Amino acid sequence: MYKRVLLKLSGEALASPLGGRSIGSDALTYISGEIRQAIKKEMQLAVVIGGGNIWRGARDGKGMIGRVTSDSMGMLATVINAMALQSALEHEGVSTRVQTAIEISSLAEPFIRRRAIRHLEKGRVVIFAGGTGNPYFTTDTAAALRAAEIGADVIFKATQVDGVYTGDPKTDKKAKLIKGISYMEAVKKGLRFMDTSALTLCMENHIPILVFNLHTPGNIKKALHGEKIGTLIK
Repeated sequence: MYKRVLLKLSGEALASPLGGRSIGSDALTYISGEIRQAIKKEMQLAVVIGGGNIWRGARDGKGMIGRVTSDSMGMLATVINAMALQSALEHEGVSTRVQTAIEISSLAEPFIRRRAIRHLEKGRVVIFAGGTGNPYFTTDTAAALRAAEIGADVIFKATQVDGVYTGDPKTDKKAKLIKGISYMEAVKKGLRFMDTSALTLCMENHIPILVFNLHTPGNIKKALHGEKIGTLIK
């Protein structure tokens, strides 16, 4: 059983199944319900959320919007998602705080490491938004950074598939699920479950990563209680 966990969610996890740039109420209800059922008093949970359901940085800029501006727009998208998730969790009776890497004092607290840890110790779910606060970095890197800063035991990366595969399971029928792998093996094999800078940061700080399917009910609870699911990278 882990004590302090950082859960990484993609923005797409909050997207409406109908597509488009939106937040789906069903997705919010499902994720907040899964988190509520999983956490216990002795556990501390932080969340880093992406913004890809609203804006995907340089890709959506398509050369018309500069990289720095486009990445800043992506950071703002994560704040929108964090506020939505906060409301959904509080609707489920879960006490939360949102902390942002970019200061928006009228909407959320700025990220202050000691304050974040104190919130966790009081049993609040802390949602980290705004990425790292800098362009050119993904929310995967933000997750690795925040996990190191708060002293997380593990990073849970909740995805659309059951773990890390030898290939893309959506297009490669021969792709096999990898149950466990080292950081260096993952880098050498070019497995794209997390960007290299994030993976390296986890390796340097000895933070294991558990990759599993968000859409399998009960998986967050199983992961928090140390059950063997998905792929463990350490």
